[in-house]
Amino acid sequence: MANKLVAHMRLPQPISNLLAARNIQTAKDALSIPEFDLMTLLGVDIEDVRDALARISKVASPPYQTALSLLEERLINDASSGRLPTFLKGLDAVLGGGIPFGVLTELVGPSGIGKTQFCLKLSLIAALPMSYGGLDGRVVYIDTESKFSSRRMIEMGRNSFPEIFYSEGMAQEMAGRIIVLHLTSLSEITESLQQMKLRFLQHEVKLLIIDSMAAFVSGDNERSGSMSRDHLLNCPFSFLKSIAEFSCIPIVVTNQVRGHNNDGTSQYSFLGKDTDNNSEKFMNQVPALGIQWAHAVTIRLIFEAHSGQKFIKVAKSPISPPLAFPFTVCSSGIALLSDDGIEMLGQEINVIRSQGFFSIFDAS
Repeated sequence: MANKLVAHMRLPQPISNLLAARNIQTAKDALSIPEFDLMTLLGVDIEDVRDALARISKVASPPYQTALSLLEERLINDASSGRLPTFLKGLDAVLGGGIPFGVLTELVGPSGIGKTQFCLKLSLIAALPMSYGGLDGRVVYIDTESKFSSRRMIEMGRNSFPEIFYSEGMAQEMAGRIIVLHLTSLSEITESLQQMKLRFLQHEVKLLIIDSMAAFVSGDNERSGSMSRDHLLNCPFSFLKSIAEFSCIPIVVTNQVRGHNNDGTSQYSFLGKDTDNNSEKFMNQVPALGIQWAHAVTIRLIFEAHSGQKFIKVAKSPISPPLAFPFTVCSSGIALLSDDGIEMLGQEINVIRSQGFFSIFDAS
């Protein structure tokens, strides 16, 4: 606050000019000088000095807020920003109604566990008429691993919303609202989204999905040689966050996992490079994208499996405690086995396991 520039504080122009001429640039500079010394330095009346200092103090030191007022402000902002429901009752409850608008939501987990199933269902919901709980809009679905299945999506729709999808022409209309792009590099995604900016601004697009971002980075890493993963992602981070904020839509990005070796090297399981043969030497699995990406997302949902059971874990959320929901994948998409989340303790919420499950559907 002390380093705020006085030139941006809307002071009377003569006072602002005098402060600039005396090299008094920040709030700290102005407030460090006694009133009468500043009056002499500027050559103005004491009342003018006091008015200027009062204005600078107000801008540099905003009024305090109580915990209650902060909570009320958050509730108001959450209500106005909106949510995309997942139609998974327990998960929607802890997320305040669903996937939030205006921020990045990440789905991370091993290949074949259900991330794409989740994305396909979200696409359907966003395209649904508002009278059925949808957003009645278009969806941009960036498919980097060729896992998008229109056939599977229609199957989900007919089993989840039969009154819509069995109506004449409605299945085609819903599917026609979902724009699928097959892109292979970070430069392509940036160029494509730049071209679609007007649609975002006009609120035609109600959901953006990238499935998956990890595939971009693995490919670009091979082409860029020594360029770091974090450097590659720096531009897309900022660009995606700006799209989410200015268009106020939910952006959902999937992330794969990589095995972390004892020798510090990594292997990306989704690239299919003899992962099964090397599984014994991997001590744990971590998100394929780095720490910079983890800080960029507001919501992180971890998909994991152990002991023959799959779980969705709310690993990062500004409003939810760390909870895990057991789930299965069925003809209508993902279904929670219980709406009561299991509380996770300590770092357990961030552990990613993938033992003891088999993928029923081709898409992950």
